[in-house]
Amino acid sequence: MFLGKTELLSNIILAPMAGVTDQPFRKLVREFGDFLMFSEMIASNAVIRNVKRTYKMIEGAEDKYTSVQIVGADPKIMAEAAEVSFDLGAKFIDINMGCPVKKIVKSEAGAALMKDEKLAAKIIESVVNAVKIPVSLKIRLGWDQEHKNAREIAKIAENSGIQMISVHGRTRSQLYSGKADWKAIGEVKNVIKTIPIIANGDIVDIDSSKKSLRESGADGIMVGRGALGSPWVLKEIQDGVPLNIKKEDIARRHVSYILDFYENNQAITQCKKVLIHYCKGMPNASSLRNKATKIISVSEVFSTLNEMSCEK
Repeated sequence: MFLGKTELLSNIILAPMAGVTDQPFRKLVREFGDFLMFSEMIASNAVIRNVKRTYKMIEGAEDKYTSVQIVGADPKIMAEAAEVSFDLGAKFIDINMGCPVKKIVKSEAGAALMKDEKLAAKIIESVVNAVKIPVSLKIRLGWDQEHKNAREIAKIAENSGIQMISVHGRTRSQLYSGKADWKAIGEVKNVIKTIPIIANGDIVDIDSSKKSLRESGADGIMVGRGALGSPWVLKEIQDGVPLNIKKEDIARRHVSYILDFYENNQAITQCKKVLIHYCKGMPNASSLRNKATKIISVSEVFSTLNEMSCEK
């Protein structure tokens, strides 16, 4: 499978997730394979305003298989954000037209753009024309059950130079409720002939990955929430074999990357978030999670890790 002229070594892809797919998380996933990975969703207006924290989110984008995802509703600003991201080392750019969060759609960005095909087309064209690197697109099935236009948006994108399209199998109105409709993703695949279509939504393990590919006929799959607390799951899906993983060892490595990357309170906040995810499925998970939610210092981070190591 290719993204532009770049051959991807796997059709298993790490989804962009706000507050999750930062540089430390991507660094950890990279240790399990050469998967295409996406940055956190990055506000285009913050990129062009040279916001320090936003630039921090782009760090690591020089990785050969990492894409920077931008979100916004202004074609000119989106184009400028793509250019800045490229200057900072991005190898690929992804346009977010799938985020269902109220704050994003209220600004007419994210999934709200699927309601305005003309504006969506302008944004796609402006970003594609702004950079000489491959541009991809992430969408949903539509705004709601009565307005499913993923096929139409996908055709616009294909005709405008987009090199790959990821489709989440829900509408915006569904948010993350119900089940992802992989067969509906297949309807998008049926009208797109020249670029890869990636299935997204409810793909969390080997079985769901196989079923999603079978039902959608997609060229690849995108794993999102299934990777929370399980950064090795992409490797398991790729190989079709569960890994013998010591979760506490991975959690400890993840924490070390976070502490190296972030400063002060932000580091502690990120450690708290990831440790809560790693607690899932462990013996005495409820007690561990309760301890993790109360973390306010680095010493408490390591205390929680030590307790995780003692749980067998």
